[in-house]
Amino acid sequence: MDPRRSTRRELALLATTLVAVTRPLEGGLVWLAALLVLATVLLGSLQALGEGETRRVPAESVIVPGVAALASVFAIRLVPIGLGLVPAVLLVWLLVDRALAVEARLLARPAAPAPEDRNALLTVVLLVAFLGFAGAAGAVPGALVEPSDAATSFGEIGLLTLVLADGIVAGLLGYRLAMLESANVRDALWAALTFAAVAAIGAAAFRAIALPRLIGPALITLLLYLWSAYTRAPRRHRDQRTRLAEAALLAVAGFLAVGWNLLLRR
Repeated sequence: MDPRRSTRRELALLATTLVAVTRPLEGGLVWLAALLVLATVLLGSLQALGEGETRRVPAESVIVPGVAALASVFAIRLVPIGLGLVPAVLLVWLLVDRALAVEARLLARPAAPAPEDRNALLTVVLLVAFLGFAGAAGAVPGALVEPSDAATSFGEIGLLTLVLADGIVAGLLGYRLAMLESANVRDALWAALTFAAVAAIGAAAFRAIALPRLIGPALITLLLYLWSAYTRAPRRHRDQRTRLAEAALLAVAGFLAVGWNLLLRR
């Protein structure tokens, strides 16, 4: 077996083990453990992806594996302790391993990435996004609506936490996708902000509807896919007017989502 592939799989196994160990934790210990898992996978990814490479590993290459591990810490808490954890842990390993494999393949490309590489990264990003949104909903009390729960709203602090968590996950993943298309950091940061806004608006709107269980995270992931398709669509150029139009559209959608939630509290 290729030593580099073996190193990546060992890192995926380590990340999965750490995620599994965090399952019994409660309260603030979960957040502390999540940060430790994130730091471990980010540093490990730099080493695993850089092994045997002559060039420096770009910082954006470690985002997807890191976010996958971080999201798994919270998402795995949706699975009750028991035999059901076995397939859940296996899926975590497969996702982290796949994220590392896709990034390694992109790093090995001497030229621009091929269409299949872009599609592979987008697939992994969407899976990680869904995991992150589901984990955030499970971590914030009242954010994950049970079918028997007739409530259509919950506390402002909970809503703000959910919106911020989903926005951070989407922003990081959006930045990674943007850096694949262009090395311009300024453009990538703008893309990250728009991805974050789309996810945050979706989180607020779908929570106002009180969609049961994982339907909300799934629809936010769909929004992210549609936004990525829009941003990747061929254009002659993306000028300042286009960005202003995007910002205005997102601002209006955000205003409507916030207003909707405020009306529910009357």
